[in-house]
Amino acid sequence: MKMLCRIAAALAVIFGLAAGAAAQEKAKKASAPVDEKAAMEAWQRAMTPGEGQKRLTPIVGIFETKVRTWMDPKKPPEDTAGTSVSAWVLGDRYVQMKFEGIFMGEAFNGIGYTGFDNVSKKYVSTWMDTAGTGMMFSTGTMDAAGKVLTMKAIVNDPATGKPSPADTKLTITDNDHHKMEMWGKGPDGKMTKIMEIEYTRKK
Repeated sequence: MKMLCRIAAALAVIFGLAAGAAAQEKAKKASAPVDEKAAMEAWQRAMTPGEGQKRLTPIVGIFETKVRTWMDPKKPPEDTAGTSVSAWVLGDRYVQMKFEGIFMGEAFNGIGYTGFDNVSKKYVSTWMDTAGTGMMFSTGTMDAAGKVLTMKAIVNDPATGKPSPADTKLTITDNDHHKMEMWGKGPDGKMTKIMEIEYTRKK
């Protein structure tokens, strides 16, 4: 029994010393001076447009659109037309999109921004329009070929007043054509397509 007590006491001392050393090392790192050069280099990488931003180039320009909207998955969609004008802003860091069209028989306008966050390595997007008073914030990734951008968001459902998921997929066919598809939660709780927009560059 005495031997077991001695072993336990020895282990307690060893673990105590190890914990103390770890705490001292952590405190030492916390109090160490900031490497200003490394910090500036990291900041420079974060703010400099690169390949992630360049992949958005095909969606920049003036496009005529064909819009298909499913208000009720059991009923035929509504087909309308519109115009989308997209341009680089803030030194080619973000794409600003302005949309004009028709929604539910009334004039519809929207504006959004899409960019690539060099730090998180994610695509980010915001969208607001005259069909609501909220804003949609999306994040996602693009495939290795730079052709398909998939994003996810949470929006407030006007019908229920509760947050609801929204998925979007942007498919870049070529420099003159791309398509945006959106899915939302249907009455049965399953994700269903609610919108599809085909973009054709205006010549």
